[in-house]
Amino acid sequence: MTVSTSINASVDTFQEYVLEASHNQPLLVDFWAEWCSPCLVIAPVLHQLIDELDGKVGLVKVEVDDGENMKLAGRYNVRGFPTIMLFRNGKEVARFSSARSRQWIMQFLRDQSVI
Repeated sequence: MTVSTSINASVDTFQEYVLEASHNQPLLVDFWAEWCSPCLVIAPVLHQLIDELDGKVGLVKVEVDDGENMKLAGRYNVRGFPTIMLFRNGKEVARFSSARSRQWIMQFLRDQSVI
């Protein structure tokens, strides 16, 4: 599976949508919450960036307050929202927290040799 825009994952689909799919392309996984202002600020930035990168990086969103998704946040030691993780080959390779600018995220991806 290749993520060309953005998809939503849950505790039930995380294995397929993130761990398995990250073998095909690097994925940014956005752990967010509806009540989180910085989450709402960074969301359009992430969507714009993913569109610009045209399939080089995918975006998977995990709404932590939906169903059992907080278990995923616990599994990955997420302490604040938003937390954005970069997955490659089934493993987390880097992360950052809080809202960031498009330029900052581009540099983050360059530093990880994604783009």
